Amino acid sequence: MLARQERLRAWFVGIAPRSDRTLAKAASSPSVQDSDRYVAHGHREVFDRELLQVREGVVRMGELVAVAIDRAVDAMARRDQDSAAAIVADDQAINAAQVELAALVITTIATQAPVAGDLRFVLSLSHITYELERIGDHAAGVAKQVPKVGIAHGAGSTNLDRMGELASGILHGVLRALVDLDVDEARRVAAQDDEIDKLYHAYFQLSLERMRLEPDWVDVGAHLLFAAKDLERIGDRVTNIAEEVVFLATGEVEDLNA
Repeated sequence: MLARQERLRAWFVGIAPRSDRTLAKAASSPSVQDSDRYVAHGHREVFDRELLQVREGVVRMGELVAVAIDRAVDAMARRDQDSAAAIVADDQAINAAQVELAALVITTIATQAPVAGDLRFVLSLSHITYELERIGDHAAGVAKQVPKVGIAHGAGSTNLDRMGELASGILHGVLRALVDLDVDEARRVAAQDDEIDKLYHAYFQLSLERMRLEPDWVDVGAHLLFAAKDLERIGDRVTNIAEEVVFLATGEVEDLNA
């Protein structure tokens, strides 16, 4: 069991900026203990190597997505069309990373037949890559609105900027929670999605009001609302990842949208 715990702790070692990051909570889970039976299959070393590849791939993908949303928020704030175009083009790298990881997960399951805690980890990491890919799409969605908005500065733009800051912040937060398998941090991050939702609804109402008063602003306002919706959806996707972190650490399914 001790060797198993050391393997678990090593999964995310070297990628965390803080020295105290660990998977102790996951290692103490009964379902993970049960998965020690897999050692008897004689393929532990191969499985650990493939799992390490998945873990490293998820972390790299998370970094790509975090950069994408930061750049998209900045491009919208500055109305930087060149940067926005680059973000849209770079989304292909995120998509390719997700396809590669999905193939690796399928191969690992098919050839190594993991059970219990091992299977839980593989499938949860696969779900996280899907959510990251969708967040990348939403970041590209924000960037796509930049040239359509131009230099216009819409009503309630402070709310839009704040939504962008929060979306970026909670994405970085959930990635830290994933590295740490920190359940409390995952829950805290998910709770911040409520503020994004409130800002979105307020921005929506402000934009509608301006559209009624200024018909010439309808086109710009619609594109700004598309960007705001993408930011709101990022919050939902981050919450989904936070739920996977809780599941990874505890083996329990918890609805963090409640």
